[in-house]
Amino acid sequence: MLCSDGKKKLSFCGSIKDGDLVIVYEKRDVMKAVKVCETSVLQNRFGVFKHSDWIGKPFGSKVLSNKGGFVYLLAPTPELWTLVLSHRTQILYIADISFLITYLEIVPGSLVLESGTGSGSLTTSLARAVAPTGHVYTFDFHQQRAASAREDFQSTGVGSLVTVGVRDIQGEGFPDEYSGLADSVFLDLPQPWLAILSAGKMLKQDGTLCSFSPCIEQVQRTCEALKSNFRDIRTFEVLLRTFEVHEGKMDSCQGDEGLSVGSPPCKRRQRSSEGSIVQDSSSSPTIKARPCADARGHTGYLTFSRLKCLS
Repeated sequence: MLCSDGKKKLSFCGSIKDGDLVIVYEKRDVMKAVKVCETSVLQNRFGVFKHSDWIGKPFGSKVLSNKGGFVYLLAPTPELWTLVLSHRTQILYIADISFLITYLEIVPGSLVLESGTGSGSLTTSLARAVAPTGHVYTFDFHQQRAASAREDFQSTGVGSLVTVGVRDIQGEGFPDEYSGLADSVFLDLPQPWLAILSAGKMLKQDGTLCSFSPCIEQVQRTCEALKSNFRDIRTFEVLLRTFEVHEGKMDSCQGDEGLSVGSPPCKRRQRSSEGSIVQDSSSSPTIKARPCADARGHTGYLTFSRLKCLS
């Protein structure tokens, strides 16, 4: 499990223990988060799996059911947690998360302010990025949502690196206690321009800010609000295209007219005893790659800026 010691250093424990959270990989794109309990079982199409058989095994192990089926037990990394967490709100996915962590220049030891918490997808990755000496302070106006996120952070082992607060950042701004202390601020709000002034007060000199918005009209108003105290304003849309790679068979000859550029050479055609031409029907294995049909498109726009330095 992803855990932290007294110094907030994240690490993977060598073996699964009772009470750990594991990601059960059943098949391609089918995973679920399961809390290990010695007296519990997992039932799925592959059979019945006893949790007691999991305890003591290292993460990544392949375990068998009573029917001979199998699953893999994976560690709850931020990347996998993003794919299995409960969607209390719309979440950010890996492409946007990795991009914004890089552009916000978040490193171990950084202090990051976030609003709003939502389902905690980004927050988990932020915690991993600032470990072992940094901290993430995240705020959500919805009390129950904040409580659920707090429980998730404890389950995934980043609870000591994240503090969850209940606050309407759009209406009240960030707490004054963080004034001038934040290295980075992230906003995921319906009206982020209302929080720009407060965010600027929280940032250190030359600190960075990112605002995530699904609509370009929100981006336009946010950029207008940023002009007074921020510089280097940029907006990006991250589009991820994944490919399926697998081994298949391709016809070794499609006729002289049907050859395409880069095709493997045709085998020589043979003549039958009657003199007619017979095409060799054999085919050769090859690696094929094609775009996934369900590739995600637009998620939102990421607007970055940097606080102006005092002259």
